[in-house]
Amino acid sequence: MRFALGALLLVSLSVAAAEVPLRFVVSDSWAMPMVQMERGRPTQGILHDIMLSLATQVGMPAEFHVLPRARVQNAMDHGEVDIRCHVSQSWLPNLPGDYIWSVPLVVQRDLLIGRRDSPTSVNLADLPRQSIGTVRGYSYPTLQPLFDANRQHREDARNQEQVLDKLLAGRYHYAVSNQWTLDWFNQRLLPDRQLQSVALVHEQTVGCYMRNDPKVPVQRILDTLLQMKMSGEIDDIIRLYTGNPAANQ
Repeated sequence: MRFALGALLLVSLSVAAAEVPLRFVVSDSWAMPMVQMERGRPTQGILHDIMLSLATQVGMPAEFHVLPRARVQNAMDHGEVDIRCHVSQSWLPNLPGDYIWSVPLVVQRDLLIGRRDSPTSVNLADLPRQSIGTVRGYSYPTLQPLFDANRQHREDARNQEQVLDKLLAGRYHYAVSNQWTLDWFNQRLLPDRQLQSVALVHEQTVGCYMRNDPKVPVQRILDTLLQMKMSGEIDDIIRLYTGNPAANQ
């Protein structure tokens, strides 16, 4: 009887351990093709698919915590979530040492976007003062000196898709978008309505970082992300949504 109870306890502990989730933080400012939100939960998209595949390969259920961008780092610091993806080390220069970074997974290109009637190429420094579409809470290192000097004005929207919707509607002449969102947005437009890149704003590598906590299988996560990158799985996911993986390598 004692042996049976001991065996049952071991099985119960094993089941409980197997059900411990890998907790991902998701910014509510993300939009397709990064993440599709339905009833406040991510259901598909490049980052959703990458995070879900990562958790599956690590052997843990994925748990998504959708938070305002301003609360993301606080949730990491307080152990409410375990891992954050699609972030550059340059965005977090003062991050403490109790976090572990993955290898760079993709290159994000932020572009200045215009409509079809815009010049095909512009110099950021030569633009006359105007409003430029941006995402609330996002930093734009190349443009920040222009904003600080009041040579340009940022007009924020909640997410990237809203920024491009406002550009298409003529609310301003230019907006900033990453390559993924531009490719996705243009898929629904006729060729003569599609938006176009007119300048490269900033280019940087992004990856994931996680809490250096014994409860988080850090090495398994790092190894899995490296394998996903080297095998081409991440590029395949990007291609599924944008048809253009080369722009993110």
